Amino acid sequence: MGNFQIEIIGLIAGVLTTAAFLPQIYKTWKTKDVSALSLPMLILFFVGIVLWLVYGIYIESLSMILANAITIVSAFFLIYFKLTYQSKKKRTDKIS
Repeated sequence: MGNFQIEIIGLIAGVLTTAAFLPQIYKTWKTKDVSALSLPMLILFFVGIVLWLVYGIYIESLSMILANAITIVSAFFLIYFKLTYQSKKKRTDKIS
């Protein structure tokens, strides 16, 4: 297989793995329930994806660059939701 075919496989894999986050982001945004999200896991995942992006840039792989850049945004949203909704829940629990 040539580089073009490998890059197509990478783009398809990137679309699928990146799209896998969209239902979780939507559900978290709508329900504001972050109890099942682990902040340490999200942070480790975020750092790992940043490193994959750096690696993709280094090897000049369009599929790795696009997929990881988009996944960084998705992971950032989940971290933001976790921090925002968790702190709001703690404040409302103290009031009750």
